[in-house]
Amino acid sequence: MDDFSDLPFPDEVARAAATGPHSRSLGRLAELGAWLAACQGQAPPRPVARARVVVFAADHGIAARGVSARSPEATARLVEAALDGTGPTATLAAGAGATVRVVDVGVDSDGDGEFKVRRGSGSIDTEDALTADEASAAVRAGMAVADAEVDSGADLLVPAEFGVGSTTPASVLVAALTGAEPVAVVGRGSGIDDRAWMRKAAAVRDGLRRARGSVNDPLGLLATVGGADLAALAGFLAQAAKRRTPVLLDGLVVGAAALVAEELAPGARGWWKAAHRGAEPAHALLLEHLDLEPVLELGIQAGEGTGALTALPLLLQAARLAAETAAVAPVFDDVT
Repeated sequence: MDDFSDLPFPDEVARAAATGPHSRSLGRLAELGAWLAACQGQAPPRPVARARVVVFAADHGIAARGVSARSPEATARLVEAALDGTGPTATLAAGAGATVRVVDVGVDSDGDGEFKVRRGSGSIDTEDALTADEASAAVRAGMAVADAEVDSGADLLVPAEFGVGSTTPASVLVAALTGAEPVAVVGRGSGIDDRAWMRKAAAVRDGLRRARGSVNDPLGLLATVGGADLAALAGFLAQAAKRRTPVLLDGLVVGAAALVAEELAPGARGWWKAAHRGAEPAHALLLEHLDLEPVLELGIQAGEGTGALTALPLLLQAARLAAETAAVAPVFDDVT
C-alpha cells in the first residue's frame, strides 16, 4: 500500500485570504468558498469546471439476511440505470452539470470490468467480506480511479455507491471506529420495517463482534466487515487528498469509507466537505467523529450520491460568489 505519511494539507493562507470582511454576511456560502480556495491554493477560488461523480458498485452477502427493503438483484439494475442516464444519480448529476462514472468493483453479475475484485462479498455476520488480497486490490482500484479522474481534469470529486445492503457493513465500520454500540448505529436504510430492522441490528452486532480485532488495522477492518465498494471508496478518498482535490461527501456509506480513509491517510478529511446529514444515526456519529459540519440537513436515508448532488449546485454557486465578491469587495463593504 502506498505511503500517505506525506499527505499535503489545504492552504490556510488562501482560506484566510478568501475570508475577508466582505464575506461575513454570506455565512456558510463564504465558508464553502473559503474551503475551495484552501483546496485550490488560491484566493479567490476558481469556479468548478469539471465536477465528476464516481459511483463504486458492489453487492454484499449480508443482503441475503433480509436487512434491506431491496432484493440483491437491484444493484445491477441501479448500475444499468446510471449507465443509461436514468435514475436519481444520473438525473441529479445532469441537473448539476456533473458527469457520472460507474465502477463495478464487486457486483454479483457476469460483468468483468477492469477493477472488479469479486462477485459480491461474504456475509459479514459469519465470514469475512473479502480476503486480505481482495481488500488491498479494492483500495488500490479506488486510488487508481482517483488518479485517472484528476489526470483527466476533474477539479471536484463526488464519490457515491450502489450496493444493496451496504448500510449494514457501513454501520459496523462506524461502530467499530467510533466505539458506538450496535443499537446506536442501526437505521432504516432503504426503508426497512421493524422485523428487518431487528435482523439488521443482529447482523451489525455480529459483525461488530468480528471486527473488534481489526480496529487498528484499516485494511484488515475492510476485509473483515467492509466490502469491495467500501474499500475502493476508502482508497479513492485517501488518494484524492494526496492529489489535492476537493471531495464532496455523500451519506452513510461514503462517510463510513471516509472514516477508514482517515485512518489510512490522517489529515485527509481537510480535503472533504460533508454535503448533508442524513437520517441514518451512524451518519451523524461519523460526521461528529470526523469533525465535519454538513452543508444541508435533508433527512435522506438513501445514498447513491443523492445528497451530495443536491448540495453540489450550492457549492458551485459559492465558488462563483467568492470570486465575484472578491472583485467588488470595496463596494460590497460600503453597501453592508
